[in-house]
Amino acid sequence: MTSPFSVLVLCTGNSARSILGEAILNQLGAGRVAACSAGSKPKGQPHPGALRLLARRGIDTSPFRSKSWNEFTVSDAQPIDLAITVCGNAAGEACPVFFGAPLKAHWGLPDPADVTGSDDDVDAAFEETWRLLEMRVRAFLALPFETMDRAALSAALAQIGQMEGAA
Repeated sequence: MTSPFSVLVLCTGNSARSILGEAILNQLGAGRVAACSAGSKPKGQPHPGALRLLARRGIDTSPFRSKSWNEFTVSDAQPIDLAITVCGNAAGEACPVFFGAPLKAHWGLPDPADVTGSDDDVDAAFEETWRLLEMRVRAFLALPFETMDRAALSAALAQIGQMEGAA
């Protein structure tokens, strides 16, 4: 494989779970994985709780933005190897056609953006989402995905999606 495995993390609003998934994949998979995120109905900006968490972890928040999955369907878009939905709404929607005929996986998790209360309450929800996503990303990165056939990789991705916290 000459270029990193490209992963698109999808959620309806592209403001919380998908942003965190993009960050974790790029941080832990540096060199092996190139991740982006998008949504079917982007909120326009990342959730403040997501940005606070990224900043606490020393991750530059400036590259993160809430964007439409349509950006990845145009003829000059980078081919996607894997599209991962992290919310039930996006998993149930008809995904557009992405170049590269990506594998699809569902790693549904509760939305930390739905948590109300103090910043501490919201931050705790985002930390838990980070923990659950990081567990899934580590399991994915432990696979020899570059050399696995599509059926085996698809089955492994489905198992990862059923890990602790699956929604």
